[in-house]
Amino acid sequence: MSSKELLRMKSKNKVNGNGSLSSSGWEMRPGGMLVQKRSSDHSNQSSMIVPTIRLKVKYGSSYHEVKISSQATFGELKKMLAGPTGLHTEDQKIFYKEKEKDSRSFLDIAGLKDGSKLILIEDEISKEKRYLESRKNAKMENASKEITTIRLEIDKLAKQVANVEMDIYGGKKVTETLLLSLIELLMTQLIKLDGITADGDLKLQRRMQVKRVQKYIETLDMLKIRNSALGNHNANVPMHNKNRMFTGQMPKSIYYQQEQRKMGNFADQTSPGPVVVTTKWETF
Repeated sequence: MSSKELLRMKSKNKVNGNGSLSSSGWEMRPGGMLVQKRSSDHSNQSSMIVPTIRLKVKYGSSYHEVKISSQATFGELKKMLAGPTGLHTEDQKIFYKEKEKDSRSFLDIAGLKDGSKLILIEDEISKEKRYLESRKNAKMENASKEITTIRLEIDKLAKQVANVEMDIYGGKKVTETLLLSLIELLMTQLIKLDGITADGDLKLQRRMQVKRVQKYIETLDMLKIRNSALGNHNANVPMHNKNRMFTGQMPKSIYYQQEQRKMGNFADQTSPGPVVVTTKWETF
């Protein structure tokens, strides 16, 4: 302790004849050192005990008696009243002498003594806010579970899309029904995602799954085109049979030749003499 502080404390406290300070908190040692007084007096210990008070709280038509420390806060009092009254601590309003008390205020500072009476009422606005907040939290929780379930289903479909893609790019033709069924299943998941209402991080998660589904659907559309092209290239059928399939009766070249003969545009290779072209025009 500095000399200035020592002089300041000496000026505030008078020294007795035995060298001790009149203040109960400090004493002077023989060497002139000022130290905190040590006392084992029972009266000093009893003076440090915080008294417990009894309060009468009226809620509706009933009264509740509560024993609590005088140095407790109104918030602690609300916690003790939550059990017997059934009110949430945030839904309680406590009035003392017709004034509402804040939860952070202390009982003794507010003037409460043993036997003081208080009035407790239910805060309807706070109750409504808590109800709306609980509903919102419940919706967010359900939305999170739905997004998780859909994500797992999309993961399964993604594996099937990858297997089909490997088959088609490997030259293996797959049935078109398989491609259509995968597209339909992905569209179902897209509809489910569209029906989910989410905010914040859940909204970002939903958007991410929507983009995944759209990407897989686009991939399947491209695989459909490639798969149909694989079917045409892999068919080992003779050309004249393909032409027959085109008309249903005869080869394509013969069919066109007969049509040209009917229209008079087919030049017969056995016709005698060349065709003579002249620039002399007959006048009428």
